Amino acid sequence: MTDRAHGVSRGTLATAATYMGWRELWRKEDWWAIWLGLGIVVAAYVLFAHGSSLKWIAVTPAKWTTLDQLAQHFVDNALRYVAQLVLWIVIFSVALTALGHKARDFVPAFILLYLLSVVTFAIGQWVQAAKYNLEPPLVALVLGLLLANLVRLPRWLDAGFRVEFYIKTSIVLLGATLPFTLIMWAGPTAIFQASIVSIVTFLAIFLVGRRLGLDRRLLATLGVGGAVCGVSAAIAIAGAVGAKKEDASIAITNVIAWAIVMIFVLPFAAHVLNLSGGVAGAWIGTSEFADAAGLAAVQTYSDMMSHDLTIGGTSDQAVWAFTLMKVVGRDVWIGIWAFLLAFVATTRWEAVETGRKPQLAEIWWRFPKFVLGFVAASLLVTAVTHSYSYGDFTKVVSPALVAPIKDMRTWTFIFCFFSIGLTTRFRELASAGVRPALAFAVGVVINVILGFVLSTIVFAPYWENLVR
Repeated sequence: MTDRAHGVSRGTLATAATYMGWRELWRKEDWWAIWLGLGIVVAAYVLFAHGSSLKWIAVTPAKWTTLDQLAQHFVDNALRYVAQLVLWIVIFSVALTALGHKARDFVPAFILLYLLSVVTFAIGQWVQAAKYNLEPPLVALVLGLLLANLVRLPRWLDAGFRVEFYIKTSIVLLGATLPFTLIMWAGPTAIFQASIVSIVTFLAIFLVGRRLGLDRRLLATLGVGGAVCGVSAAIAIAGAVGAKKEDASIAITNVIAWAIVMIFVLPFAAHVLNLSGGVAGAWIGTSEFADAAGLAAVQTYSDMMSHDLTIGGTSDQAVWAFTLMKVVGRDVWIGIWAFLLAFVATTRWEAVETGRKPQLAEIWWRFPKFVLGFVAASLLVTAVTHSYSYGDFTKVVSPALVAPIKDMRTWTFIFCFFSIGLTTRFRELASAGVRPALAFAVGVVINVILGFVLSTIVFAPYWENLVR
């Protein structure tokens, strides 16, 4: 029995896994995302261990005020950008060729994508960008959507718009920026609050969506997209539960739409309520739906604090509280939700639908392997940095080892957001109707209220006295 609507041939999963065997390690996109992500992390560590850094090739546009400054930056760093472009082309082409795609189709499309990404990144580095919420990933998504829906792009360009591949590589690199030592430094309070929000938000969206008659796989994708970190989570869970291709797009659209709204709402509301820096940062971290949007929101509030001396705390507390809640506390739930929902989808949902007992091999086959890369990257950085104190980690390890990896992750994230925009048609999203949006909106309301109560009442003393 098959169910092509969910992209899964349910009666053949175990058989396919058996035939694939060890070939899966070089014939599956998830594994190539792991090899590429870990390869970058290992290269970064080798350079760090020898007193150097990956940051030369992890070049990004510098902060700029005038166009002359921006132009001079590109003149001074032209070789670095060319080297980085070549690196991306080589590693992605090798992987895609092994996966059965043609490099000659990918390369010209990727060059265009890279050039658009450079422009987008540069816009985000404008000194006034935070004031206008011009975060690079969000700008990339908007520009991509406009191009896709207003301009008839050649179909051959789709070869370079590898949404899932880019985001899977991003998630592996994300693991390197979240060593377990950082999670321990975050403390039990931040992790506990983040866990409460993640679980309650997911359940709210899922249960309301079921009452509205929506498919469980769509709701799993939509729920984790709201409960964790949007784009990354939505794509990971869509693969874990065998969701339709458009389910991830629906989830991503809802996440980004509300993330943009919250960029404006949360700092304004926090200012009206005169929340201290740490409390506001925690509330934004528990209520935002994307890392980039949340960072824009907390930066906006930090700017408000600099102009309003009646607000307690410091801007550093706001940024640190947001980082603990969103970038550390909620993002680590990607792997947890992926495992749990892959297990549930295989052993419960499909068992009922097909009437047969699932095999353990099917759970492994369905589980998004790139999550293992996320864990491996985190463990690797943990192993090589565990002897550092937090102060030394911030001063030595972060700028030379973690920051360049984070910059490479930002590039892949921008590639992904641009690709999402460039392959999304508004008419396709409209066909989903209003029910997914309604279910997600209920989750938004509960998420914001719960985050507010936890940040301003339950754990307020912790956030008000937050120190790094």
